Amino acid sequence: MQIVFGWKERCCGIKLYGALIGVSLIWGTSFMFMKILLPYANPWQIVFLQCLFGAIPLYVLILWRSTKIAWRKIPWIPLIIAGVNPAIPWTLTALSQTKIASSTASIIYATTPIWTSLIGFILFSVILLKRQWLGILIGFIGILIIFNFDVAGFFSGGFVGLGTMVLAPIIMSFSNQFVHRYLREVPSTIIAAGTLTIGFITTGILSITLDGFPTTVFTSATSIGAILILGVFGAGVSYLLNYYMITKGSAEFASLATYLVPISAMFWGWMILDESFHGICG
Repeated sequence: MQIVFGWKERCCGIKLYGALIGVSLIWGTSFMFMKILLPYANPWQIVFLQCLFGAIPLYVLILWRSTKIAWRKIPWIPLIIAGVNPAIPWTLTALSQTKIASSTASIIYATTPIWTSLIGFILFSVILLKRQWLGILIGFIGILIIFNFDVAGFFSGGFVGLGTMVLAPIIMSFSNQFVHRYLREVPSTIIAAGTLTIGFITTGILSITLDGFPTTVFTSATSIGAILILGVFGAGVSYLLNYYMITKGSAEFASLATYLVPISAMFWGWMILDESFHGICG
């Protein structure tokens, strides 16, 4: 009996680390696809389509497994609250990339584990070990190095850009801790589909009210391919894996994926978008 339990724990660990690597690879390319789409649509239009095309394959998966889902036990109000993620962070990320390079955005996004730990400690009574506090300190020093210790200059070019990009992982960190606290017993498929549904409804209302339906995205093969990949993989698949890590592991574990994102994002930004590896506002 003990051996069987050990194998179950080991398999669960393998799945968690597999999900971690998968999310890292997918999110690394998401910054590039957002950058590609910006000439075709504004940030909230991009997020609207991203959430929409991300939710559709999850609906199919839910219908296929609907008989195994305990619908009455789903806490709908916490699920709706968790819908703040991804709509707001992704909109802020896309908005930031109108001012900064996708590689720069990914580096700032990699501060997510810092905010996840701090928000968990302050708002969700998560106990942090000494090594975690040390990691937070080192992380903040790293942020100062990235900005060349010019904290005042951080806002000199306006809040849109670096400021909005820092705000994005803070909001995402809160949402992830919230999901771990109140939605741990909910299937990750339901959480992902629910948050993406709230995401495309809110950003859809904003997009259509202000600018109309983003038809320009469907005028070229490049933009169509970018939004489909960004939606299906950057939203649907990645959020399914992300919420799996949060519910079966922890919000802190899931946030570790962002440490690997800059490597992928900088490579693709350099390879496809001809962005340089240096310069925080490149």
